[in-house]
Amino acid sequence: MLLGREIDFMGVRKIAAAISGLLVIVSFMALFVKSLQFGLDFTAGTSVRLSYSDTVILNEVNATLLSNSYEDAVVVSFGSDREIRVVLPVDEGVEVGDQASQAALVGDSIAALLNENSASEVTLLGSDYVSAKVGEELAEQGGLGMLVALAIIMVYIAVRFQFKFSVGAVAALAHDVVITLGIFSIFGIEFNLNTLAALLAIIGYSLNDTIVVSDRIRENFRRMRKGTPIEMVNVSLNQTLSRTLITSFTTLLVLFSVLLIGGETTQGFAIALIIGVVVGTYSSIYVASNVILYMNVTREDLMIPLKEGADLDALP
Repeated sequence: MLLGREIDFMGVRKIAAAISGLLVIVSFMALFVKSLQFGLDFTAGTSVRLSYSDTVILNEVNATLLSNSYEDAVVVSFGSDREIRVVLPVDEGVEVGDQASQAALVGDSIAALLNENSASEVTLLGSDYVSAKVGEELAEQGGLGMLVALAIIMVYIAVRFQFKFSVGAVAALAHDVVITLGIFSIFGIEFNLNTLAALLAIIGYSLNDTIVVSDRIRENFRRMRKGTPIEMVNVSLNQTLSRTLITSFTTLLVLFSVLLIGGETTQGFAIALIIGVVVGTYSSIYVASNVILYMNVTREDLMIPLKEGADLDALP
């Protein structure tokens, strides 16, 4: 029986399943209706890289560009506090074959403008045109990479634990990624390559938490002589709760620091990981564990198979 001080996580498993289902449905609807606000990494546009002789003040650069007809320009830190990247959307009035040369002209123009309005010396590092085709290829390869990662994870969990655990782990990971993408779609947060990298990091973080919980569940199923599967899962979750909360809390401290002082370059990355850590902590408790209970995991599923003749070999 469960001790009085333990939390009955699985007592609300049906409510948690309903909440997760609702969040996933809302996320899919948002992605279908609004899609994602893709950044320049996935769309067409011009990227201008500049270097300053002194530390750059981004607000001053933004003000200079805004007052000189570059209202749509986005300025982000690039590499160090003396380098920036100015991102501009594609100019629809430029012919397709002239876009690369137009990007070079835009780079020269912006570099000259910022040199005139800054006490620092501004050097143009490069000016590139990013085509929509490249963006489509990046999106396809990123999506394919996540699917391959989920498939490999499913095989790994099935081999290390049991097939029912692999289904629960992959369901939790898919749950985390879909909800994170849904929040980005609902709030119109820019989705770029940094955000895609954050999604892959979310998969790794959530998987680590899920494996810790799954390992304790397997151990308790083998060790505890009495108790229902729900009780054994509850005991396992309570035993790993302090580790889960401490890990999530310390990770969030770092991520909020990155969000607040990391600049615009890392904002999408930090936001995605913050959402992923919160949702991943929840899913390791209420999605992965819930799935294995719905699949009727038993003690027999997790017992170590005895080799034929092992008992005879143990005799003197």
